[in-house]
Amino acid sequence: MLFAEQKPRIITFLRLESLGVCYGVHGNNLPSRTDVVQLYRSKGINKTRIYYPDKEALNALRNSGIALILDVGGFDAVSHLATSRSNADAWVHDNVRPYYKTVNIKYIVVGNEHPPGNSMCNVNAALAAAGLGNIKVSTAIDRYSSINTNSQRIRILFAKPYMTEIARYLASTNAPLLANVYPYFAYKEKPRVISLNYATFGPGAATSRTDSPTRTNLFDAMMDAIYAALEKAGAGNMRVVVSESGWPSAEGLGASIDNARAYNQGLIDHVGRGTPKRPGALETYLFAMFNENLKSGDTTERNFGLFYPNKAPVYPIKFN
Repeated sequence: MLFAEQKPRIITFLRLESLGVCYGVHGNNLPSRTDVVQLYRSKGINKTRIYYPDKEALNALRNSGIALILDVGGFDAVSHLATSRSNADAWVHDNVRPYYKTVNIKYIVVGNEHPPGNSMCNVNAALAAAGLGNIKVSTAIDRYSSINTNSQRIRILFAKPYMTEIARYLASTNAPLLANVYPYFAYKEKPRVISLNYATFGPGAATSRTDSPTRTNLFDAMMDAIYAALEKAGAGNMRVVVSESGWPSAEGLGASIDNARAYNQGLIDHVGRGTPKRPGALETYLFAMFNENLKSGDTTERNFGLFYPNKAPVYPIKFN
């Protein structure tokens, strides 16, 4: 009886320690950076990701206790850092050294869904020279997957030549691989193959194959495919951080408040347990904190937020 009473508290702790929320700023109506950090703290969210060295956000994060994934920026920034070590030295001097004592920078992301080239090596060397080698440098792989229509088995397209090289490099630096994992996009591409319940952590869902163990949700299947690909690349022990995952609440196939709430709450409740292939807490970052009205692409892209710009929740959700 005593053990049964303690178990929910342990699961809650693992979930909170595993969970972060990405903070995008592609909007002209968003709260101030300081208000956003206060919102994170009020909800008990202790990890975030920002997509470029946003000085206002970095200053707002000082002494907040919120751990940070810091992206170097888009394609141009990655290319600039790949050009020379001196460029990386200057980037670290301007964007890491002024903040590292008061902002908990866990990872620096070089390349979000595009190849990092030599920039990871240059940033790693620049951090080491600055005495900041404890900050891990990684890259975020994309969400691409394909579905075998006969078996619903997920196969991550990890066969690109540079991916094996990246996996082995990260293994040599003891850094995790970051992965943007979106069951929503897999469902959107093959709605006749993938059931909505299977994609949104619904009850009674399972793969149609006789997998052992059976996977009851698409997120686990996609993650375990990444782990299997890492094993084939000779990096089977590498830790993976889910650097983005979410579900839109409007403007797309399967995009609704009910489905977004089901997926995101299901993910929050799930990350403390890991996957069948890798049990244990899985560090995961929901995408995203706000609906961003200036995001490019499909209208769906502007509706991934957990909150409206006025800080009201898009739907009820429990972080703890």
